[in-house]
Amino acid sequence: MSGATTAPLGAITNGRILKIALPIVLSNITVPILGAVDTAVVGQLGEAAPIGAVGLGAIILSSVYWIFGFLRMGTVGLTSQALGAGNRGEVAALLSRALLIGLVAGLALIALQAPIFWAAFRVAPGSAEVETLASGYLRLRIWSAPAAIAIYGISGWLIAQERTRAVLILQLWMNGLNVALDLVFVFGLGWGVEGVAFATFLAEWTGLALGLWLCRNGFAGRDWRNPALVFDRDRLAHMMSVNTDILIRSLLLQAMFVGFLFIGAGFGDVTLAANQVLMQFLSFTSFALDGFAFTAETLVGQALGARARDRLREAAVKSSAWGLIIVALLALVFGLFGGAIIDLMTTAPEVRARARDFLPYLVVMPVAGVGAFMLDGIFIGATASRDMRNMMAVSFVIYVIAVAVLVPLWANHGLWLALLIAFLARGITLGLRYPGLEARAAG
Repeated sequence: MSGATTAPLGAITNGRILKIALPIVLSNITVPILGAVDTAVVGQLGEAAPIGAVGLGAIILSSVYWIFGFLRMGTVGLTSQALGAGNRGEVAALLSRALLIGLVAGLALIALQAPIFWAAFRVAPGSAEVETLASGYLRLRIWSAPAAIAIYGISGWLIAQERTRAVLILQLWMNGLNVALDLVFVFGLGWGVEGVAFATFLAEWTGLALGLWLCRNGFAGRDWRNPALVFDRDRLAHMMSVNTDILIRSLLLQAMFVGFLFIGAGFGDVTLAANQVLMQFLSFTSFALDGFAFTAETLVGQALGARARDRLREAAVKSSAWGLIIVALLALVFGLFGGAIIDLMTTAPEVRARARDFLPYLVVMPVAGVGAFMLDGIFIGATASRDMRNMMAVSFVIYVIAVAVLVPLWANHGLWLALLIAFLARGITLGLRYPGLEARAAG
């Protein structure tokens, strides 16, 4: 597999877009499969506590690691722009910076694990037995935090070079090894919950090793270890500014979804369960659109780096056209088969009935949200992170106002309407800022 760091300046064709996007979509699909296998393996132990411990521990670490998702997004935008500008030295230096950020962040989490886990158990408490088992799980898994976060940077660096098949290989390796070791450690050696944690620990560190090998051409020259280049003050400051803006945007988005679930919980257990089931429809949408959003990041970043306005517009339009095709298909599937999908997810008759009451919102949501998904990718590729942050803040305020007005009037229907309005607001506000990206490329 080629690891070339020269800018791919060929035509932006539908085939090229699909070649970038589809491996990301397939990679995303493997993530929930791993969670299901982890649960199934400990489920064979015949006790409830191990299942709860693995679930709780995984949620805690996933939430912590999610904070560092900015490293992948920011690395895609910055690296693709360096490629578009033909700056091979900066491409190599960005790989080193991303790895250093990942390793330092991971070491900080190891050092701060006690207060982090204490706070997590206060927010999401379990029984004494579950918390004891979950603590053992977390104490093992946290030692792979440097690898797990550094892999975000590696993935972003590879995506920027359109090497998404390498990202898929990396994900398949980690998840496949994790599953195999789950079976060996839990069933073969009887290690229980700690066996699941150790399997993930080994999968993540070997995943880092594989990721470094996939990036080997980035280490071919001397630029990756040139202190003057890697630690260039202006470039480091720009990288930190971009990543900070993306982090703030992501925290506001997460607050929106967490608030949605908390408010929904106030309408009773049945409504809460129905909302949880329907939120999986949004996860499906995210999995499907992620590939095309990352494609936009890559191609838009390259165009901006090359100062090619027409190419930037072409990348934005063609990748978004595929996003529209995907959401139209999803809306059709949700409209025709949404009830059957709900029935697969739950056997509770009252939850099934309640979820069907709110299913129409999920039919509309992919189409309403495609602008937000695709423009996020476009703005990340352009590293227009300040606009992303500010427009997310505006959309969050609109969401809060919508919740305050609509929920007292229409309860859970009002809550779904508020989320729908927030999706539209994100797309509209970013759309209004888009002309500035073309102006930057022209300048």
